[in-house]
Amino acid sequence: MRRIAIINQKGGVGKTTTSVNLAAALARGGQRVCVLDLDPQAHATTHLGIEPDGKAPSMYDVLIDNKPLGEVRRRVEDYLWLAASYINLAAAEVELAGVVGREVILRDLLQPDEGAFDYVLMDCAPSLGVLTINALAAATEVFIPLQPHFLALHGLGKLFETTALVSKRINPHLMVTGVILCLCESTTKLAQEVLRDLDNYLDKSRGAAVPWNKARIFNTRIRRNIKLAESPSFGQSIFGYAPTCHGAEDYRELAEEVMAQTPTVIAKRVTVQETVAAPV
Repeated sequence: MRRIAIINQKGGVGKTTTSVNLAAALARGGQRVCVLDLDPQAHATTHLGIEPDGKAPSMYDVLIDNKPLGEVRRRVEDYLWLAASYINLAAAEVELAGVVGREVILRDLLQPDEGAFDYVLMDCAPSLGVLTINALAAATEVFIPLQPHFLALHGLGKLFETTALVSKRINPHLMVTGVILCLCESTTKLAQEVLRDLDNYLDKSRGAAVPWNKARIFNTRIRRNIKLAESPSFGQSIFGYAPTCHGAEDYRELAEEVMAQTPTVIAKRVTVQETVAAPV
């Protein structure tokens, strides 16, 4: 089971769009996928057609009350499950402040799910607080969506520093797998310069004792596409909303690229209790 944290402390770079649409593309490829919405804004939850109204259990109950993930997640479509978020998740940062081992709560609660899914994608908040640290402690891989702008590139230093600290102190198996270029206009001079600078930075890290020493830039570029911006308001992934647009094509290719990386893992697959989401 690949546990992937999709993170970037900068907002508006395509993080939730990537989490939802990559998950949907993998599910359509026959992979069993669970999305964990760790953002109090609950954008991934809304994007997948679930109204975050606070009536159903959410990731808040998982982190604060140790509720099993099996009692929180629900099936939103074939091969795709969601553990939803709600605004009360924002209080978790404060409520967990004095809890011993607060950084590894999610890791421990994911253990019973080992083998139940092929992929667990964690959509993280645009910050580097307790929620994101929990994701990094539970993950084996990190994907970083990045808009090819200078300021977005500049923030990577802090992000890499955080992954290095988590790898050193909490999760030695954590690795940065790659960077996904989103909202991309590859023909612009700026995009080409950012790509070159990022490529040079990653090349200099080869062989170093850092979690990103094998990271690469994914070949697939997520082009700027208005359909990707429209689909959340309809509670659908891009494949439900506009399956023939460029956005769907790009995320389908990204999913194929991700699946091609899948390591050979011998693991027992277990039965998942399915709760089908009611239409909203």
